[in-house]
Amino acid sequence: MPTYHGSCHCGRVRFEIEADITRVTRCNCSICSKKGALLLRVPPERFRLVAGEDALRTYQFNRKVARHLFCGTCGIHPFSRPRAAPEQYTINVRCLDDYDVEAEGPEVALFDGRNWEQAVQGHRFD
Repeated sequence: MPTYHGSCHCGRVRFEIEADITRVTRCNCSICSKKGALLLRVPPERFRLVAGEDALRTYQFNRKVARHLFCGTCGIHPFSRPRAAPEQYTINVRCLDDYDVEAEGPEVALFDGRNWEQAVQGHRFD
């Protein structure tokens, strides 16, 4: 399984993931649509924070289960702990430094985050 390296814009937050990226999710909820994120969920054993734990800030809203993590210096959101599976990580693949989403062309699954309760029942997040 390939290892990818990611970071925020300023580089203070750096991480690695092990993943086969063939499918990503585009969510239309209020925060994901404004961030323009393309999402990939990985279990904690395939995620490693390399640097920047002290730079991470957390934003929470609504039920305050999901933890939207961002760099306190540059404001970029490289990953989160999702509401549907808070023990896992949801990676913004646009923050991977050695993965070009446009060149790789993974399948893009749409998730109706505006209607989260109904949509989460049938969506595959891998």
